[in-house]
Amino acid sequence: MNNAAVKQAPAGSLKPVPSGKKRIKRWESPLAGYLFLSPWLIGFFLLTLGPMVMSMYYSFTDYSLLEAPKWVGLANYTRIFTQDDVFPSSLKITITFVLLTVPLRLMFALAIAMLLNRKIRGISFYRTMVYFPSLIGTSIAVSILWKNIFSRNGFINDFLSLFGIKGPAWIADPKYALGTLILLMVWQFGSSMIIFLAGLKQIPGDLYEASSVDGASKFRQFISITLPMLSPIIMFNAIQTMINTFQMFTQAFVITNGGPVKSTFVYVMYLYEEAFTKFHMGYASALAWVLLVLIGLFTAVLFGTSKYWVFYESQGGKK
Repeated sequence: MNNAAVKQAPAGSLKPVPSGKKRIKRWESPLAGYLFLSPWLIGFFLLTLGPMVMSMYYSFTDYSLLEAPKWVGLANYTRIFTQDDVFPSSLKITITFVLLTVPLRLMFALAIAMLLNRKIRGISFYRTMVYFPSLIGTSIAVSILWKNIFSRNGFINDFLSLFGIKGPAWIADPKYALGTLILLMVWQFGSSMIIFLAGLKQIPGDLYEASSVDGASKFRQFISITLPMLSPIIMFNAIQTMINTFQMFTQAFVITNGGPVKSTFVYVMYLYEEAFTKFHMGYASALAWVLLVLIGLFTAVLFGTSKYWVFYESQGGKK
């Protein structure tokens, strides 16, 4: 073949391109990408977006699952805020539960993450054992086990009896029932701990070495280095934990069933009762959307105040 009749082959090509032929432009289409995304897209539209749209519609109707929905406009929302006596009490219990659980869980997760962020023998095994309870923490079996542990004749009272202390019936006493649920949620700290541990790995060790040379104590290093560097992760964990805590249902349903005396009757239990016990599906849908707005407001507060306590290295930090 004449060398003048052949163009130089492009890099990475195995065959030369004849000079008399135009190179065919390869047709690119996003179809392949959407094909790989199709399982998620189908699940999103059928299992998430579709039910959300239907729930929004039902929230403006009187719907009992047994009869066709009847349009009532804002009647369900008006009833929630003006006529429902259970709504404020369940909302108060839920907000109290969230405000106590989220900080305790984050502090405990960070403390354990710092303990596991050490180079000691067998540290991988310890991390696995600490994280393991979070894998089964929301199961019904664990909730039943927790109920037995805190019963009148459970492990906790047996342990206290060794010291001559007579423990109360924890889950049957309105003063302690909510506390047992808070302890269970704090015990499920594994996911937050893993994220904190990953964040601790990213903090440069030079910062601690330089501060040690300047005479900074461990506490001062924690306040001035660890917390500011972890602040974006703290915010992420706070939002994630807050959302999960607002939606807590299984533990309260299995352990206390909302009792005693409605002391653990959290918001989602009230929503469940209206939807699947009384079959007030339209009213329950309105309660669900109120919960969504409530979670959005709490999230907005965290984002709004983040400029005062979240440090971003790319922005030089904010005070």
